[in-house]
Amino acid sequence: MKAENGCGLCSVEIKNLTVKKGRDLLLDNISFDMHCGQLTALIGVNGAGKTTLLKSILGEIRHSGSVKYASHNGDVIEKIKIGYVPQYLEFDRSSPMSVMDFLLAGRTSFPVWLGGRKKEKAQVMADLEKSGCKDLSNRSLGMLSGGELQRVMLCQALYPVPELLILDEPVSGVDTVGSEQFYKQVADLRKTYHMAIVMVSHDLDLVRQYADKVLLLHRGGLIGGTVEEIFGSEEFRRAFGGTA
Repeated sequence: MKAENGCGLCSVEIKNLTVKKGRDLLLDNISFDMHCGQLTALIGVNGAGKTTLLKSILGEIRHSGSVKYASHNGDVIEKIKIGYVPQYLEFDRSSPMSVMDFLLAGRTSFPVWLGGRKKEKAQVMADLEKSGCKDLSNRSLGMLSGGELQRVMLCQALYPVPELLILDEPVSGVDTVGSEQFYKQVADLRKTYHMAIVMVSHDLDLVRQYADKVLLLHRGGLIGGTVEEIFGSEEFRRAFGGTA
């Protein structure tokens, strides 16, 4: 995937996506699109349905409506490469597994406890360096800070390089400096690989600074537009009280 030529994917179209749980309507006829080379921020108060929407796109939650991918010439693409960074990574923090072992486990069938293969280890080191965490390769996964762990998870999500990158509150619990570094890194990825990126965020100041497009989930519905359009909307004032 070369940035100068763009990836094979051009757009992601979500149409009339609806999610119900029993009698509860969690998402109601959600429609929007995303494009490659674009960083889309998904915002909304707690419980608005942001994670539900992401997991619906990933196919992990039953829903009605459609999620379609299109190429630059308008042809439908049946399957694309998707990278995903969850809000939390559940694992045994007492485990001695190193960052290198963790990343190798998803890249090779060779048993990680035997040290991995030189080619794969060299690629992991190169990817860690790109993610700004080369010095973490031998650290135990359970000893990482929140910000360090999120950078490692991002590194994992970028192999192989995805056409759509989905980030569910990736900087939750990370300090302000770490959050801004993460946003800058994600914004650079958008340009370097020309991928479509959607990221859930509660940091409205960083959304204002880095997002190309904003999606606001509010009371089961959604509006989308530029930062200025959404932050200046009545729906935004109702959701956040005009504090941005």
